[in-house]
Amino acid sequence: MAVQQLGNERTTAYTDGAELVFERVFDAPRDLVWKVLTDPERVTNWWGPHGYTTTVEEMDVRPGGRWRWINHTTGGEDAPFKGEYLEVVPPERIVQTQIFDVPGFDDRAAINTMTLEDLGGRTKLVARSRFPSIDDLQGALATGMIGGALQTYDRLAAEIARG
Repeated sequence: MAVQQLGNERTTAYTDGAELVFERVFDAPRDLVWKVLTDPERVTNWWGPHGYTTTVEEMDVRPGGRWRWINHTTGGEDAPFKGEYLEVVPPERIVQTQIFDVPGFDDRAAINTMTLEDLGGRTKLVARSRFPSIDDLQGALATGMIGGALQTYDRLAAEIARG
């Protein structure tokens, strides 16, 4: 499958086979980016598209730890996600499973690998989601998730800017 470009001027996004990749550079040191990504109280401020709220039900950031977050949409619906942390290397890397926790989707996990590269006061985040199949990736893309993800990265940048 050819690489498909999906991003915007702030966040690079593309597919490559069964992988969805996001890249963004934040104007902040890596330790701060790590803190915002791994603090449950801060996650509620940035995870999800504009207008959504998020409840962090569980977030045990260690190998074998579990997480479960629920997006509350502007239409009043809940979109629950869950997974397990497979690898945690502060402040460089997190590998975790991610499952859309609704019947019909809750039996297929993507494997998300996020790396943070120190650029000397700035940080490059690369997030790779490997879906079980190209069909699973295409199904996820058909939900409009790219627009929501790009908004999430904008919200993350705003939360990081708060310090």
